Amino acid sequence: MTRIARWFVLCLLSASALAASPDGIVAVSQPAAAAAGARILAQGGNAIDAAAAVQFALNVVEPQSSGIGGGGFMLVHLAKTGETFFVDSRERAPAHASADMFAPDGLPMTFPLASTSGLAVGVPGTLLGVDTALRRWGTMKLADTLAPAIELAEYGFRVNRFLAEDIANDDGRTQIQPETAATFRPGGVPLAEGDWLVQPALAKTLKLIASKGPNAFYRGPIARAIVKAQQRGRNELGDAGKGRMTLADLAQYRVAIRQPLIGHYRDWILAGMPPPSSGGLTLFEILKLLERFPLGDVAQGYGFGSPKTLHVMTEAMRLAFADRAVWIGDDDAAPAAQRALLNPDYLTARSALIQPNRRMDTPQAGDLTPWHAVQPKSARTREESLHTTHFAIVDRWGNMVSYTTTIEYTWGSGITVPGYGFLLNNELTDFNFLPGADPAEGNPGANDVAPFKRPRSSMAPLLLLKDGKPVAAYGSPGGATIINSVLNVTLNLIDHGMTMQQAIDAPRLSVTNAIGKMNCEGGQAFMQPPFSLATQDALRTLGHTGLGEAGTDGCRETIGSVQAVVVDPATGTHGGAADPRREGTVIRVGH
Repeated sequence: MTRIARWFVLCLLSASALAASPDGIVAVSQPAAAAAGARILAQGGNAIDAAAAVQFALNVVEPQSSGIGGGGFMLVHLAKTGETFFVDSRERAPAHASADMFAPDGLPMTFPLASTSGLAVGVPGTLLGVDTALRRWGTMKLADTLAPAIELAEYGFRVNRFLAEDIANDDGRTQIQPETAATFRPGGVPLAEGDWLVQPALAKTLKLIASKGPNAFYRGPIARAIVKAQQRGRNELGDAGKGRMTLADLAQYRVAIRQPLIGHYRDWILAGMPPPSSGGLTLFEILKLLERFPLGDVAQGYGFGSPKTLHVMTEAMRLAFADRAVWIGDDDAAPAAQRALLNPDYLTARSALIQPNRRMDTPQAGDLTPWHAVQPKSARTREESLHTTHFAIVDRWGNMVSYTTTIEYTWGSGITVPGYGFLLNNELTDFNFLPGADPAEGNPGANDVAPFKRPRSSMAPLLLLKDGKPVAAYGSPGGATIINSVLNVTLNLIDHGMTMQQAIDAPRLSVTNAIGKMNCEGGQAFMQPPFSLATQDALRTLGHTGLGEAGTDGCRETIGSVQAVVVDPATGTHGGAADPRREGTVIRVGH
């Protein structure tokens, strides 16, 4: 048994689905990665140190979802000063990127081809983001936080059900490139649950980074290997499918430290991620659109899972996602309409479109003209992958981290850097494939490709505060459904009076575009209370789609995977809650 495995077993003896303690708590989607974070806390590290260890371990045990070939957003709350920051390590487009690169002949590339070509690879930010957080707020060296991941890569771990399923159902992504196939389909046979996975090339890479720091990645042999790897295209695309990243793009990558976007819902304060993620802004808009409705009042026909509640939630999602499609992009490239979208007068007008007993026609993005913007026309966007990962940590001092990280689609581009063992993202496919900018029509092209620009994200790591004190940090994976997973949990906590674990377990509803096709959860025993057939039929009667035939159970999806830590402001005790939708694990570390 390896050292990390022994540590994991010991940690499980003090772990529970909802632990309460004044000590450190980690809540992670994968047990071995949770153990890596707990090990750092036990060694005296703080939440930022532990977050680094978890992220590196996830590169090993959840390679299909995140890693040093990708990027993410880390929320950091400092207990001593009360400050909250976001470390933006989102991938950037290379210097030679262009708005039409996914449609060089005026016709958009197909997503399966574009997303598995080097053209889709953005300049990775995860490693520099983690290193930046450690240098600013951590207490341990980068090498120390890499140690658990190095051990997992070098000595191996058992493949769990989720990794095995993602290999088996990979849409071909682990089969296109020989290095990826050799790791996850040795001898042409996909790894199965219980198989032992050792990754010596990845261990070598992590050791090199531990020895020489981020420069080993952003300059030198690894950088040259990344550039060469992303020059792989697809035969069907010819030279148009080859990546445009250069050594200069890697050397010039910069992390952004951002102030949180602040939202208000009822008498709670929320600190969320600003653009280039759409997560915080879209979440806050939905909440404000819903605030006039008594969602928790059963006597007025609302309450959890009622037709009225689910109907107005759906309508608010449709309105906010219509705005998101046009107005939200990379603020560093073009200022987004944040103040307009959260302007009380604008929100009042948008909320008035929601009728409790009638489904609206397909809404368009709102007219922001009174707030110094112009009337848009529709943007061309595509759906995002459901595979990302999220974890949350609170240490014994009360510092908190809520971190969402990704390589975009499951398996990213499918390109493993030869000799170095990590996958490259396909994050640039989060840009518009067809340029949306049109001055005559008032479309700003907020999410069009441009040099050095970050593509729009849906990631929404969140800090929830009451009376100015942090009470919870949480988030979710799931592409565009991230926003709605975090929304569902927030409403469950505030309007429906659930505990954090109840709020996470409860079934979720999600709509990610203005058209409004519903996705909802059910079918698993922990998803309580379920959305009844009567409720589903009532929604069908209102005209909502996506639920199938009348009298049948149309709520059979699985949406998101929320991990959370909580703080009791009255007692100071810490707790955590993990999502059973994946192999969520909470570990308490006492001192």
